[in-house]
Amino acid sequence: MNQIDLAGRTVVITGGARGIGYAVAQRALASGAEVALWDIDAERLERARGELAKAGKVSVAVVELTEEASVEQATQQTLEAHRKIDVLINCAGITGGNGTTWELAPDVWRRVIDVNLIGPYLTCRAVVPHMLKEGYGRIVNIASVAGKEGNPNASHYSASKAGLIGLTKSLGKELATRGILVNAVTPAAAKTEIFDSMSQQHIDYMLSKIPMNRFLLPEEAASLILWLSSEDCAFSTASVFDLSGGRATY
Repeated sequence: MNQIDLAGRTVVITGGARGIGYAVAQRALASGAEVALWDIDAERLERARGELAKAGKVSVAVVELTEEASVEQATQQTLEAHRKIDVLINCAGITGGNGTTWELAPDVWRRVIDVNLIGPYLTCRAVVPHMLKEGYGRIVNIASVAGKEGNPNASHYSASKAGLIGLTKSLGKELATRGILVNAVTPAAAKTEIFDSMSQQHIDYMLSKIPMNRFLLPEEAASLILWLSSEDCAFSTASVFDLSGGRATY
């Protein structure tokens, strides 16, 4: 495993109690960072803190990412615990199940947009002013190859991730001269607990689209995400990096 230098950095990871977010937290701690996990699941957060604290300083905050007040409170908690926020990784996301666009209920569609797109907007809105004061920051948004291609039977998820790509490009350009770099990664499917909310038919469809004929490993995602979170990433911003096993065509 190559060493990524994050010594002295504080990394906020939304959805950090499980899946790719948890793998990112493990790698961040191994790279010398302090970590703040933001998640809606208080029980899993405490379990994650207990496991990860052996490797370095870890704080947790129970956050409803779609509510501005909750995000602001988590930001203040993190600043009190770590004094600064150098890196924000927006990992939290939901699929909302599968169905054709005309079969998906409006409340399900809205919830996916709220969590996957409004949530990252609110976290960026809360954290960026503190990064501006320090003159340094890295933001990595976890989008999806579905946001580029549009998966059938997942219009809500695909639209949310396409929107997140657009947010990344806009925010990255706004901050391009301020020492804060903003990038997105577009993974193909990783076999995590998120699969529990998908139909087997949809899981099989996603696998059939990956030329490497396997799903992404969370630790593989963590490697790229944390390189984008480091000082070594110095001239890439408002950009999208594929993690698709050969699936992405643009």
